[in-house]
This record gives sequence, structure tokens and C-alpha cells, in this order.
Amino acid sequence: MTRILPFLLLLSLFSCSARRMESVGRQPEEIADTILAQMSTRDKIAQMMHVWAYGEFQADDSDRYRRVERLVREEKIGGFIFSRGNIYDQAILTNKLQAISAIPLWISQDMEFGAAMRINGTTRFTPAMGVAATGDTRMAYSKGWVTAMEAKAIGVHQVFAPVLDVNNNPANPVINVRSYGADPQLVTDFGLAFIRGIRDAGLVPTVKHFPGHGDTAVDSHIGLPVISHDWARMDSVELVPFRAAIRDGIESVMSAHIAFPKLGSDPNRPGTLDRNILTAILRDSLDFTGLTTTDALEMEAVATTYSPGVAIVMAINAGADMLLIPPDVTSGLDAAVAAVERGEVSMTTIDAAVRKMLVWKARLGLFDRKPIDIEALSARINTRPHQQMADAVSQRSITVLRNEGGILPIRVDRFKRIHGIAMADDRTGTTGTGLASRLREVHPDVRFSFFDQRTTDEEIDRMVQRAGDADLIVIGSFVFVQTSSGKIGLTDKQNRVIRRLERTGKPVVLISFGNPYIANDLPDADVHMLAWAATQPQINAAVHALFGAAEVGGRMPVPLPGGTFPIGAGLSLPKVVNRPDASETVGLRADSLHRIARIMEQAIRDSVFPGATVTILKDGILAYEGAFGYHDYTKRKRVRQSDIFDLASISKVAGTTLAVMKLVDEGRLQLDAPVSAWIPEYRTGDKAAVTIRHFLTHTSGLPPFRVYVDRLRIKDAILTAIRQEPLVNKPGTEYQYSDLGMILLGTIVEAIAKDPLDTYHRKTFLEPLGMTSTMYNPLRRGAQFFDRILPTEHDTVYRKEWVHGQVHDERAFYLDGVAGHAGLFGNGRDLAVFAQLLLNRGSYGGVRYLQPETVDLFVRRTDAPGRRGLGFDMKSLSGFTSAGALAGPNTFGHTGFTGTSIWIDPDSGITVIILTNRTYPYRKSASAIGRVRAEIGDQVRRSLIP
Repeated sequence: MTRILPFLLLLSLFSCSARRMESVGRQPEEIADTILAQMSTRDKIAQMMHVWAYGEFQADDSDRYRRVERLVREEKIGGFIFSRGNIYDQAILTNKLQAISAIPLWISQDMEFGAAMRINGTTRFTPAMGVAATGDTRMAYSKGWVTAMEAKAIGVHQVFAPVLDVNNNPANPVINVRSYGADPQLVTDFGLAFIRGIRDAGLVPTVKHFPGHGDTAVDSHIGLPVISHDWARMDSVELVPFRAAIRDGIESVMSAHIAFPKLGSDPNRPGTLDRNILTAILRDSLDFTGLTTTDALEMEAVATTYSPGVAIVMAINAGADMLLIPPDVTSGLDAAVAAVERGEVSMTTIDAAVRKMLVWKARLGLFDRKPIDIEALSARINTRPHQQMADAVSQRSITVLRNEGGILPIRVDRFKRIHGIAMADDRTGTTGTGLASRLREVHPDVRFSFFDQRTTDEEIDRMVQRAGDADLIVIGSFVFVQTSSGKIGLTDKQNRVIRRLERTGKPVVLISFGNPYIANDLPDADVHMLAWAATQPQINAAVHALFGAAEVGGRMPVPLPGGTFPIGAGLSLPKVVNRPDASETVGLRADSLHRIARIMEQAIRDSVFPGATVTILKDGILAYEGAFGYHDYTKRKRVRQSDIFDLASISKVAGTTLAVMKLVDEGRLQLDAPVSAWIPEYRTGDKAAVTIRHFLTHTSGLPPFRVYVDRLRIKDAILTAIRQEPLVNKPGTEYQYSDLGMILLGTIVEAIAKDPLDTYHRKTFLEPLGMTSTMYNPLRRGAQFFDRILPTEHDTVYRKEWVHGQVHDERAFYLDGVAGHAGLFGNGRDLAVFAQLLLNRGSYGGVRYLQPETVDLFVRRTDAPGRRGLGFDMKSLSGFTSAGALAGPNTFGHTGFTGTSIWIDPDSGITVIILTNRTYPYRKSASAIGRVRAEIGDQVRRSLIP
């Protein structure tokens, strides 16, 4: 959250320097007057017409292209409103059409949800109601600014947004989440912020649908809505946002195809065609002087009652300047020209409308005839800053209305099996696949069902049975407003299935990816979450919220019927686990982090290792995750981020030391307790002085290494030999890094915990923390892990085989794969959880595992000989350090012989995790991997944004 504010500040400062849309002197008016004086009546009326077109590839001899070309060349229309399209297709088509038009074309487009509402590949934003749920008008401003910047890059001049309708009717089949909410002031505040964003980016915003479409139960696309409110009601509710926008200088207003019996001249006439609405109220009462545009004249609310020609004439006389999407341009022009000749339409009215349009074309520089710069589009559209802003809005929009039993955040150890259900009202079979894949990425056991119009009764029975076998049911509602039927909510069949799911007795999470009123169909759900749209960014944000990977603080912009959840309802939940996100959100430059790939690729070319992953964690954000190379030098299997590595000596800290910390925390183990309390061989001589602290700081006097397995290959025999190993130094006098002390420490943990080390570790940390890819002896957990594990060596001495899925260290192997110094396997994301647990001083996922004082004690530099903490290595303060020269002085972590390392800098919040299999196929000097570690660490620090 705190990282969003600097970006918004930067955006605001940059926006202030954008070219504002103010006339410079009289030049635009002079241009308009000159052109207007040369135009025929028919050409003037044609300038008022803006025709529907597709921004897709169109061959020159296609019917679709010939149609628009004729409208430009022969009918001389004023512009196009583009429908669905693609970035390059629309830009190229716009250039072609502009080149053949005698007067530059005015390009407009619906972009309520960002440019991506119409143009594939652009930045998609949360719908208006979700933006309002953030409670932050800066989100609306940024959405407007980004939308307009991308629209301008593609040659668009006018954006048909924002919606200023007050959605105070839950049965509204067409506005719904397109509105900011049910409170007129809230709609005003967010609408004006969006307008300022559009305006500061240099385009024309358009508010709609005047005088208000929020309290309707009929979709004007398919019928004529009627609103019977009197002036007092409209003035106090519906007109509030429009009046504020007009006072703010709004450039354009779009009319609504709605009849207003108590306000209009005819109880059955759409406002678009009613002079009482567009002139008496909008212009005379509210003093609007800008561009008035009709809603699409092809919509059924107009087209079923009025012919194209009649509708055009009525709209002009009502006060419309822009005639949007007339169903028949030629007959409309013929009728309008004839009406002028008969004196039914004033030329003064037409001249005023056309002059406004020409002035705007001059203001925005259309007469300079500069084509769209096709080469520049990739630098201006869907850029990282744009996407980050959209993602921030998505995350902050998530609204949780209920969390019974503290189900959120979902913990893997509490809900071991999840059954997800995508409830859709279509027949595609693909709706909800994004939710399924995201859930499976963050939880190890997810079954998923798709319930749509194709689903049979037998499939429903199986779905309900499987849901009953799960620990938690997660329902994603992809059910939207049915414009054809006007129905709001679930179908009867869907409701019956919901009741069956409730009867399983399992807790139910309901996420609405669209219509928020769906929550009323499942009032007893344990969790109600609103995600506002069925887009992948909203799905990602919802899953983050489910598992505690993002802060939740959205608030309801509308009340739910029945009074259960009023405006402003919503729970606050903290971020408690890591999540992947853009590096800039935590102050790391992506372009600089990309240089990590060069370092790793060069190391692979130099055969330092065949494959590796790099994971960068900062402030709880996985800011960089990279996978490089292959599992081995045959180059047949690429490394993936989820792949598992033999962690080697990282086991000392992520396994044994972590277990010791817990026992110390619980008072079951004291650091200065003599080892002899558990190991009889340490009751005499210098060994009697050896303590737990000595083992952790590698100052026990034990030698660094003994083979043992050249003659001993039975666990008990190896442990006996280690216990009997004589000291080479007096305890506490010298630092001597030793596996032997950590092996013995592992056995002490087992004695106190009364559990094998791996079992205690799994139950106490791995399962509760959700570290599902971290384990000892992975092949014993199932063959499914084998393909994810990188091989480490061809052992030609002891095992006489390729080491793959078995611990690389020979002593750990003959100690049954579980030892105090080695044996853990894991991946970068899991180690990032371990790191964040320590950075949080003992808590993660909303659960406290260790007391802060215990963590502080272990991860700081001790006064013992050497540079170490308790169990942890510390950055060397002089000479070379694999943590990197730029790492902070308090950086702690560990390295592993197989080429693994984890360095945690508590001062900067940065963790650098590098996992490789550098011992493959044979062991080699560790100097090269040390240099790689240092280079990566320093590159991360160089990436910090000043």
C-alpha cells in the first residue's frame, strides 16, 4: 500500500505538465469558422454523425472496409466510434481513414474499464464500482489518466466515460458496476477525479447517461426505460453528479434513452430526442455549453419507435451536437437535409453544433494531419507503470463483507483440501479457468468444477459429492446481469445447487466476479468477497486476498437489499504472506533486475552450473523470480521456478537451527546447556564444556569434516563415530565450520521433541507455513516430485550412481536422508517464506511461530570467534563476501555446497535466494559460484530506486 503513494505523486506531477485542452487565442475558432463557411448543408449534418466501426484488420476489398471508406469519401461523416479491436489494427485503420477524409475524423470510444474495454492488449482497469470501493479518488484519477494516455496513442480523441449514473436500483440490468455507487456525492467525487485524469492526459471526457440511468429496471439497448421521478427527486439525487461535472467544466455529456414523464415533453419520448431534457434542463437550467452527444441511436429504446431519419431530426432539435451510431447514415442525412429545407430544423442549430466539433478538432491539432506513430505504440501502451497502477486498483478494490470463523486468510494446514466451483451463466466451458489455475498455484490440493448451462444433473451430483469431501468450498460467481431478461442474480437451478452445497456442512467462500448483488443469493456463506469483474487481474487480486497475500480494505459503494450490508460495509484484513508483484512496488527497478539474467546466463555458458533459479524478496513481495538453464547438460528439460533443489547446508538454518529456535523459545532447550545432557560421550574432558551455543557458532572444537562413509554406512555406526570424534580445539576458542556439530545438534532436537527431525520440522513449520515444496527425502513423498528435482552429481565413489532426488551429502544419505547439516530439498518461493518469517521476527500468515526476542538473538552477530550468529552465517565485514559488497552489515543467511544460498538483509528488507546444482555432474571449486552470488546480490542493491 505505502509503495502506491510515490507512484501516484509522480503521476500527478507528470500529469500537470501534460498539454491542457484550452484554446490558445482565437486560432481554433478561426479554423472552424473558415471551414464552416465552405460547407454545404448536407456536409454539415454529416459532420455531426459518428459511425460505428471495428478496430480490426480489414482487407481493402472487404465489405467492412468498403463501407467505412464510402462513409468517409462520399458521405463525409464527422468521425467514428470504434468498437472491439486491436492496438495496431485500429491505429493503422485510423491512419488510412484520416488520410482519405477531407476534414479530419473525430475518433471516440467507450472506455469505462480502461482502453481494454474496446482494444485488446491495452491496460484493463477495475469497473467504476470497484474503483469506488477503494475509497481513494486518486485511483479514479490514475485510471482516467492511463486510459486517456493509451487512447491518445492509438488516435482516439474522445472517451465515453465516466458513468455518472447513481446506481440506486439493485435491479438495474445495465448500469450495475459501471456506476461508482448509490451515493450521489460518492459518484461525484470519483467521477470528477476520473474526469481530471482524462483531461490532464489531453483528451475529451464524456459523462453519461444524462439525466440519470441508475434507477432503471429496463436495459435501453432492448427497450425504453421509464423513470417517473419528479424534479425535486432528480435534482437531489440523479442530477447531483452531472451538476458538479458541469460546474467543473465538463467538455461533453451523453444523453440517456430514457423517458421522463414528469420532466419531458412527451411521457413516451426518450430523453435523447426530447428538447425539455437536452436543452431546457441540460443547457438552460444547468448551464452546460459543451458537446452534447446522443447515446447510440441504433439502440432499441429509439430504433423500434423512430425511423433513422426521424430520430436524427428529433435529436438535432432536442439539442444534440454529436449523433452517435445512426442505424442508416444515408437515409438519416436525406431526412435531416429535407427537414432543414422545410424549415423544421434551424441552420443556426446545425452551425452551432458543427462549429463546436470543428473547434475541438482544431484544439486537439487534428488539422496538423500528423499520423499515429505506429512504432511508438509499444512504448506507450500497457507499460509496466500502467499495469502496476491497474493492479493496485484491482487489489485495493477487493471487498470482504463477511469472514465467519476467521476463514481468511486461508491456511493450507487448516484447509488441506479445497473444492473450487466456477458458477457461470454461459456455455463456453472456459469461464473460471483463471480462478482454477490461480488457486492451484497457491494451494497444493485443489479440485475444481465448472457449473454452467451445459452442466448435467449427473455432473452436479459429482460436484456436490466432491465438495462434501473437501475442507473448504470456494465458489466463484461469474454470473452477470441478464440484459435480455433483466434478471439480477442466480437462476433457480443455480440456487438449488447452492442449497445442496450448504447442506454439506462445509464452510463456503463466495466471490462475486461482477454483480455484487449476488451476495444476497447466498446469505449464509461464511465468506462474502466482492471482486467486481471477471478479468484475470481481479481474479489474481481475489486469490491474493483469500490467502492473505494482500491487504484488504475495500468498502461497499452500494447497499445490498435487506439492509444486511449498507454503504461503507467491509472488513479490514492485513497482508500476512508473500506475493509476487512488480518490482517497482517495493522500489526496485525492473530494467536493472533484468541484468540478473545476463549474470546467470554467462555462468551457465561458463559451466558453473547447468540450471538455477533466482528469487528476490523485498518487503513481503516476490519482486523477481527467474529460472535459468536446464536440469543437466543434455539440455532436454528446462528449469522452472517451481523446481526443487537439494538445499545442502541451507538445511542447517532452515531445518536444524529453526527447530532449535522453537525449542529455545518454548524453554525446552537452553543455549548454554551442556551437550553432555544428551550425549554421554561429552561428559568427560574438554567435551564436557561444549554447549548448544558452541555447536551453533561452530566453536565446539570439532574438526570441520570427516568422511566416515568410506568405512561406515549404517546410521547408528556413523552417529557413534561422530559422538566419539575427538576435539581439535578447546571449546569456545576458535571458529571451525563443522558439519559434525550440526549433525549432533539434530539428534538433540529429536531427543527433546521426541520426534524425528523431519517429522518435527514438518509439523511445526513446513505444513503451517504452507512450505509444500520443502521436505526431507522427497521421493518418499511421491513420484510426482521427481521431475521437479534437479540432479546433483554422478557419484563414482560411494553410491556408484547418479544422485537425483536423494540427498547429495554422503553422510546425510547414509543417515537416512535426514541430518542436522543437510537433507532438505526446496525451492525459492518456500525459502522466501522462511526468510519473511525471520524478517517478521517470528510471525507469518497471521500466526506467531517464534517470539521476536528469539529471532533477534539468533540472527545477530555473536561475540564468539568468527563472524557467525547462532546457526546463521553473517556477511563478512572485510574481504570478499558472497552476500555482495553492497549488502548491509547485518545481513545473515547461509550457503550450500550444491550451489545454493540465501542472504537476508534486515535493514533493507531484501532477501536474495540463489538455487543451483553446481555440483553436477562432478564436484568443482566453489569460487565461481561465490562470485555469481556476490554479483547477483550487488545487482539487486543497484536496482534500488533512489
